[in-house]
Amino acid sequence: QVQLVESGGGLVQAGGSLRLSCAASGGTFSRYGMGWFRQAPGKEREFVAAITRSGGGTYYADSVKGRFTIARDGAKNTVYLQMNSLKPEDTAVYYCAAGLVAGSTVPGRYDYWGQGTQVTVSS
Repeated sequence: QVQLVESGGGLVQAGGSLRLSCAASGGTFSRYGMGWFRQAPGKEREFVAAITRSGGGTYYADSVKGRFTIARDGAKNTVYLQMNSLKPEDTAVYYCAAGLVAGSTVPGRYDYWGQGTQVTVSS
């Protein structure tokens, strides 16, 4: 059983940056592809970014491409989401997910989820 704990969310002005972290425990981190998803009030959960088990492959939603970067640190069992040039429409709860997948954009393909961290971008 894998446990995921996100951190790093907060309130930031438009154009600012945040770095989210997701610490994994209880499993073999290197077995899992990792993803970040987000959900805004009244909207469905949507894909943001994903990274393969090795870290050699990364995938991004078109809405964040060029602004967000996903990375993983095997020594720390942690995946990161660096978010730059933030926009008000990036406001959402951000979730980390782990699964035996390679860069999937589909929430249902992930087996484990964190509790989420709130990101609010003011205009």
